[in-house]
Amino acid sequence: MNGGRGIMAEQAGAGIIRSDDPALARDLERIARQERELILPGLTEEDAWIMGCWLRQTANERRHPIAIDIRRGGHTLFSASLDGATPDNLGWIARKARVAARFHRSSYAVGLQLLQEGKTIAERFGLPEAEYAPFGGAFPLRVRGVGVVGTLCVSGLPQREDHRLVVEALATFIDVPLDTIQIPS
Repeated sequence: MNGGRGIMAEQAGAGIIRSDDPALARDLERIARQERELILPGLTEEDAWIMGCWLRQTANERRHPIAIDIRRGGHTLFSASLDGATPDNLGWIARKARVAARFHRSSYAVGLQLLQEGKTIAERFGLPEAEYAPFGGAFPLRVRGVGVVGTLCVSGLPQREDHRLVVEALATFIDVPLDTIQIPS
């Protein structure tokens, strides 16, 4: 964040979002819909393997240099780093996943909400930015009838694209038409 006021530069330098941009409110609405609709029937080790393998294969085909992490509670169910991913990506994953786990919201939604308020995560919630990163890429994993049980996170692309990739993986896994739920690129 640029002083937490008015403009947030996206991770990896891809574009700028202004706090007064009308698209910000539309994105927050769409992300809230994603969070309501992307509900898993369960989350077994096999489910995590299937989602993780789909993400890995898709990212490889698209030549995305990402790291992938799927957790249930404090237990890592799937983790992978693709060609071009760096150790920094694992640090981003840990920080973004903490945001999704704490707020039961996507890390991108939390970041956009903070942008709208003109605050940093430290100012609004007293959370250290070294441990919490409100940038796109982490999504809370909800199980029907249970609630949030874990997180799915990727890191390595611009934050909006990290978020879009996670949503695509979840929508594919539970067979939700992507065109009805995805935020625009």
